Amino acid sequence: MPDTPAAPVLLGDEPGSFPHSVLAERHPAIIRQVRDAFPYGPAQHRALDALLENCAEGTIQPLPADAPDHGQWAAWGTDAYAGQSWYDVPWLWSESYFYRRLLGAVGYFGPGAWQGIDPFRPFKRAELDAPETDEELAALDALEGKTPQERGRALLHGSLWGNRADLGFRLSATGSASRAPVPALVADDSDRLWSLLSGTGTLCLVADNAGRELIPDLLLIAHLLDQGSVERAVLHIKPHPYYVSDATTADVIDAVRRLTGAPGAAAAYGHRLWSAMADGRLTVRAHAFSCAPLPYAEMPADLRAEFAAATLTIVKGDLNYRRLVGDRRWAPTTPFADVTAAFPGPVAALRTLKSDVITGLDADTVAALVAAEEQRWRTGGTHALIQVKE
Repeated sequence: MPDTPAAPVLLGDEPGSFPHSVLAERHPAIIRQVRDAFPYGPAQHRALDALLENCAEGTIQPLPADAPDHGQWAAWGTDAYAGQSWYDVPWLWSESYFYRRLLGAVGYFGPGAWQGIDPFRPFKRAELDAPETDEELAALDALEGKTPQERGRALLHGSLWGNRADLGFRLSATGSASRAPVPALVADDSDRLWSLLSGTGTLCLVADNAGRELIPDLLLIAHLLDQGSVERAVLHIKPHPYYVSDATTADVIDAVRRLTGAPGAAAAYGHRLWSAMADGRLTVRAHAFSCAPLPYAEMPADLRAEFAAATLTIVKGDLNYRRLVGDRRWAPTTPFADVTAAFPGPVAALRTLKSDVITGLDADTVAALVAAEEQRWRTGGTHALIQVKE
């Protein structure tokens, strides 16, 4: 990911910046939360303490030579960045490597009794089982009397906003939000997205978070399959835990079971998903590159071929957006089509803004955002976008 004068790669070396706060504050907090979430033994405690100290004061070190992915991470950057500060390498890379080191510290990759135990599972389950989830699933009942087009729009916005039920299941982006000085939806290519779903081919959906954010993604897939908007769907998730709440296969299973066990319309959606997985119309894909600290422009040939063959790929969430456009300090008006030109097929980004990277906005929208909220609009999760490159 080489620097260019027009769009430098984001680093974490600027005190007061959002990337710096993630490295200096969020990562140590996550280590402490994980340590308290399980009855880990002395070995895990020592490893977590060492990681905490290393993140604060140390430099990047390679994985142990016997780590199963030592060679993969060497190719992804540990050979190049070893000995450097966490703050002086690309932020996307340092964030990703932190989570890999955290998994190593708790023994996720084994061998041993803690092998394969997701250190973030208690947080994911607490969200999935929360009363707020029941309220969001109950909102599905109100959609049953609507037209398929109205349900589709509502479920698209549910997938976009994730766990914000007040916005997630509204029938469109119109109304009071659009009359505000700065609309919550700062870019909206939803009409172009729907035009690409012609009833044939395969939809790829690259998921982001588990729990109350994965459920709306699954609901959207169930609707598209049920309405014949696509013939088949492939849900791309992470092959192992990543970034606290990112979805794995276990999280997909938990979400589908949560739906099937719910009352009302939610259960019907759950059973449709269960049947679609059983007959192959919905498959789950866990490619190793989904946990790579690299932009999608550098994806391997097999994954490139999959996305090239898809009718549409929907890329969900903030991290996937950073990987899609490149984790750079783009001018906000940089055309989305330009920064995604290397993607091998039609692609749509559904993203709530939670980091600095942004492209594809018009100049008037940017000016209004800056005037109303300074820079908080980039990271506060108060705005979202739907962008499409055909």
